[in-house]
Amino acid sequence: MLHKMRGRTFDEFLIDEEIESGARTVTETDVVQFAGLSGDFHPEHMNDAYARKGPFGERVAHGLLIFSMATGLLNQTGAFEGTSIAILETTARFIKPVKFGDTIRAIQKIVGKKETSKPDRGVLSTRITVLNQEEETVLEADLAVLLYRRGFEPD
Repeated sequence: MLHKMRGRTFDEFLIDEEIESGARTVTETDVVQFAGLSGDFHPEHMNDAYARKGPFGERVAHGLLIFSMATGLLNQTGAFEGTSIAILETTARFIKPVKFGDTIRAIQKIVGKKETSKPDRGVLSTRITVLNQEEETVLEADLAVLLYRRGFEPD
């Protein structure tokens, strides 16, 4: 066996169940590295003088960076480790800016389950809510996640 599956299968998740991540602080280094990886050097993220005159009064993190961090934090819970196949679809709403030094955490709620035509997998519909250190919602995202079903063992 190449990988021990410690995550839960499609069959083991329950509607309305919530998975809570740990927290992490968003740093300037995170933003700079994301800009380098994504090629998004918008001045609201990268130029302090520009951003101070903008709507947020200071530089802010990329929304897609926060989304990526949230999915990473949720992945660290182990709930989907080795059992998730792919994110099939996502819709995100960026509600409040995340500033350098803000601390975020994520909650993923299972809102639906759908069988597929293949007996070894199913689709979970989930809602991710990302909160800052003030417990304010900064991002919400709906994800459809393809997962293995009970009894599947990778080679």
